[in-house]
Amino acid sequence: MRLSASDLACRRGGRDVFAGVSFAVASGEALTVSGRNGAGKSSLLRMVVGLLRIARGQLALEGGDPELTVGEQAHYLGHQDALKPSLSVVENLRFWAGFLGAPTADIGTPLAAVGLDALADLPAAYLSAGQRRRLSVARLLAVKRPIWLLDEPTSTLDAAAQQRLGELMRAHLAGGGLILAATHSVLGLEGAQELRLDHFPVPSMAKGEELETP
Repeated sequence: MRLSASDLACRRGGRDVFAGVSFAVASGEALTVSGRNGAGKSSLLRMVVGLLRIARGQLALEGGDPELTVGEQAHYLGHQDALKPSLSVVENLRFWAGFLGAPTADIGTPLAAVGLDALADLPAAYLSAGQRRRLSVARLLAVKRPIWLLDEPTSTLDAAAQQRLGELMRAHLAGGGLILAATHSVLGLEGAQELRLDHFPVPSMAKGEELETP
């Protein structure tokens, strides 16, 4: 599997964020996306998963399921942990497994992998920020998808949880998965490619000219 982008441009809220972004990442590889705040790291991941319209350029996936979109073959871990506070830890994970098309997925093993098995019956409202993040990571393990799109994945995690996440990411890569991660932190992924969005400013345009939109 190979995910590639050519000459991507992003426009949000009437503002041109970046242009001319190209990359390629294959099975077993990771790409970290860095840059200053506002450079478009989160926007790039949202474009890949299909939550944000591509202003210009092309995104292609080779070797995946041709009947599915990139988003349907990817997990997207955004800034917000999408959890229902009134549901328990295990109920939240079961909801996501069903929503992602795997209602009979194993729930216990992913919870144990992120160290939340002892809190399975606790309402999510009582979880700390770090525990909520770990529950979101468990979603990546409960339903197998080859592409992980991670936006600041270590946010709110303590040192032990960051180490555990690193192990899970390396295991995903070893199993043939691929990772795109927007981060300000060092993720400990040896050999990962790096894309700095600071290097892709929007080119100067004549007055009244805008980026092309499909």
